[in-house]
Amino acid sequence: MTAFENAHPALAGALAAQGYDVPTPVQAAVLAPEVAAADLLVSAQTGSGKTVAFGLAIAPTLLDSADRFAERSAEPLALVVAPTRELALQVRRELDWLYAATGARTASCVGGMDMRRERDALSAGAHLVVGTPGRLRDHIERGSLDLSRIRAVVLDEADEMLDLGFREDLEYILDAAPAERRTLMFSATVSTPIAQMARRYQRNAVRLATAGERTPHHDIEYRAHLVAPNDRDNAIVNTLLFHDARSAMVFCGTRIAVQHLSSRLANRGFSVVALSGELSQNERTHALQAIRDGRARVCVATDVAARGIDLPTLDLVVHADIPNNPDTLLHRSGRTGRAGRKGVSVLVVPHTRRHHVQRLLKDANLRAAWTPTPSATDIAGRDRERMLGDPALTAELAPEELTFAQELLAAHPAERIAAAYLRLHQASRPAPEELLDVAPAREEPRKTREEFTGSVWFRVSAGRKHQAEARWLLPLVCRAGHITKNEVGAIRILPNESQVEIAAGAAERFATAVAEAGTGEDGVTITRLVGPPAPADADNRPRAPAGKKPWKAGAAGRKSAGPRSERPRRPRSE
Repeated sequence: MTAFENAHPALAGALAAQGYDVPTPVQAAVLAPEVAAADLLVSAQTGSGKTVAFGLAIAPTLLDSADRFAERSAEPLALVVAPTRELALQVRRELDWLYAATGARTASCVGGMDMRRERDALSAGAHLVVGTPGRLRDHIERGSLDLSRIRAVVLDEADEMLDLGFREDLEYILDAAPAERRTLMFSATVSTPIAQMARRYQRNAVRLATAGERTPHHDIEYRAHLVAPNDRDNAIVNTLLFHDARSAMVFCGTRIAVQHLSSRLANRGFSVVALSGELSQNERTHALQAIRDGRARVCVATDVAARGIDLPTLDLVVHADIPNNPDTLLHRSGRTGRAGRKGVSVLVVPHTRRHHVQRLLKDANLRAAWTPTPSATDIAGRDRERMLGDPALTAELAPEELTFAQELLAAHPAERIAAAYLRLHQASRPAPEELLDVAPAREEPRKTREEFTGSVWFRVSAGRKHQAEARWLLPLVCRAGHITKNEVGAIRILPNESQVEIAAGAAERFATAVAEAGTGEDGVTITRLVGPPAPADADNRPRAPAGKKPWKAGAAGRKSAGPRSERPRRPRSE
């Protein structure tokens, strides 16, 4: 009896050769005898062995009791649909080794590849076809893909395919397949659209929840680094240097952000590749291969481009741009910590978005350690640890290496040889960055008026006539000056400008940051006031000098109600 006792015997040798001793929870669930012929709706976390799971699940349906497929199959017997090119090609590679002993022929149909070659492969006969929704539909419509003998259809990452707008293509494909078939749907979450599709296209499907939806990986350590907003790139550099992962993936929100960050990291000396939707299939394939064979150690990618990618040596995930929702956070992080390996997921958090990230982690049921971004001192200490424990120092010496080592020791003192080794090591790595100080992760109590004694006032060139409001000014001031709201005192909004009070201890740091980087808003400047401003009344309006009439607010002085274009118009009298 083996751990995979319910698996088809024809696949047992392939599992043993790949070192599969114990099935993962999702693999064990789909191999249970009571679901052997059933339609399945499976929710399982990323990296849980889903591809091997559905490969095992459909084997009895495709092979019956035979050990091998017929030499040639005019029409395919199984169809696997995946959301992206990379995931589809990865699934095909997994099925190739899993079904190697059965004589199975596989074919892929993905966008960006030569359609004529795909058509030739289909006409030559394929038992299993893996593809993306759009390209599969193209082949069906052109008559090059015949689904009349399909026995099993697998939708991999069905939730992502719906999110990416493939519903119509999926429905077309499922409608084209025989009604008497098995349909297996794998999804990270079973949302309402997924449940509706299951009811329409599956027959009495068995629901398998092998991992709770939004269940975090226990093999992933989560960390959050609080940084100044314009210090993000420097924090990423130091994070990569500190962990020194065999391979790391850095997630950005847009293709432009991927281009910017990958260029920045390449200029800093990292071996980096970029992965985004604008790349051709050939470029994407080469980028992933560079990571797999070690020619590159950092991959900067968008969420869609990295969907479903499995990199065996990926030890570190860095969120350069904060995810929009818990599912994206879990999916990104799930690129590491796969199949029992340990991994680290780091969120680089601008201090202005700290509360958003705290809510995001809570919604994802995650606990992250809020720690400072590694400093140059931290990185140097970690480098020393790695050098002292370098396996190369304890490896067995070849005779020629021993001879030359003795020559070196005869010619130079051991200390000089060690120092040369240290300098060579340091020269091969980018230098760490100096980071700006930011507020601690925990909320500090609000300062009292007494604590603002000696405060400094600054002028912001935006007032009521520019629709300036405190809720807009406060984050702008904090972001521009690298301070927290606790270091901001009173805010006065005047007709043509605003005045902001900064705590004495933060004033110089605030002034330096603003002078170096500005405010980040077109046409808005911040300058230091000489001395305290004139006293103001309850409405933040300067009091009129003695002997003069009080200032009277005109149209420009009314309290802002948002941008003019968004204000409700007063209805005309009829």
